[in-house]
Amino acid sequence: MGQLAHSSRSLIIAIDLGGQYVAAADPHQLPTAPAVVREHSGGPTMRAIVLEKFGGLDSLVYTEIPKPLPKDGEVVIAVEGFGINHAELHMRRGEWAEAAEVSGIECVGFVDSCPGGEFPVGAKVAALMGGLGRSINGSYAEYTRVRAANVALIESDLPWSDLAALPETYAVAWTCLFRNLGLKSGQTLVLRGATSSFGQAALKMAVAAGVRVIATARRRDRFPMLEQLGASQVELERPDLAAHIAEAKSVDAVLDLVGNSTILDSLDLLRRGGTACLAGWLGGLDPIGDFNPLLRMASGVNWNFFGSFVFGTPGFPLSDVPLQDIARQVADGELDAKPSHIFSFDQIREAHRVMEAGEAGGKMVVVMQ
Repeated sequence: MGQLAHSSRSLIIAIDLGGQYVAAADPHQLPTAPAVVREHSGGPTMRAIVLEKFGGLDSLVYTEIPKPLPKDGEVVIAVEGFGINHAELHMRRGEWAEAAEVSGIECVGFVDSCPGGEFPVGAKVAALMGGLGRSINGSYAEYTRVRAANVALIESDLPWSDLAALPETYAVAWTCLFRNLGLKSGQTLVLRGATSSFGQAALKMAVAAGVRVIATARRRDRFPMLEQLGASQVELERPDLAAHIAEAKSVDAVLDLVGNSTILDSLDLLRRGGTACLAGWLGGLDPIGDFNPLLRMASGVNWNFFGSFVFGTPGFPLSDVPLQDIARQVADGELDAKPSHIFSFDQIREAHRVMEAGEAGGKMVVVMQ
């Protein structure tokens, strides 16, 4: 991730794009301690992992805190598993604009209570964003509470470890591919930054939908992995990719996870009517210089953006994402969404260590049992 070197603590603005984040260099906007968001004491308690302070792995501490109480328009979820995300690493370090005492931006589990009746008690559900881990306590606990708009049914016989790998990564990938880009079987997609965990998920999902994928990687030794995942063609990532592939000017869509350094080149890959979706910043955060769309963009090409922070806001209910069908595809063997690492609830520090060391190799999950 690109960092701006004005301070040892750079603000990470709360935009989560499948593992890529926007950084800004104003340490004065950073919180000085995790926000404590607890119910009144005296009721039932639960086991939770709390941020005692900002810092290293020892900041993550197990304790008992009050269980969240039911509220209209919200769902209390008995957590069975959750994905591990880079956002939570930055929250732990105090590099995020908001950080709740209990981290975790996604989970899967059972509905424990739902006063508004949006979901039946006992139903299997997934939840993500909606302030989880930021402005409200997140999923690093036996129970969490989130707005109903950030919850979706995900009834499946898959193990919790498989289900926990789906919500954030696959909800974002599906939205980018089939909402923002409108991809259909037989079309051609250029996927820039395909070796990231989000990129791998998008690649697998696109291939399963019958899309021909041209994937990029910064190193040739990653080519076989992308080919094994279904890429029809793999190219070395470079800022002038359009000048090096025969498909330039004829591509239906580009999913650009590299970011500002390549997005204009991505536009040069598109046919008339083609679309590029910007959904990451693997290449750093430098702004695009001297960009005049009237002079630089070809007529008839489209460019949009997606960030998972919008899930649950008007126009972006999580129920719009077919998580139930995605789980079915995984169960039927049509889509491989196996996590790269599975940790128990008691191994949260080891999970963060692996993530911090860059050893994840894909989506990592925690299961409660």
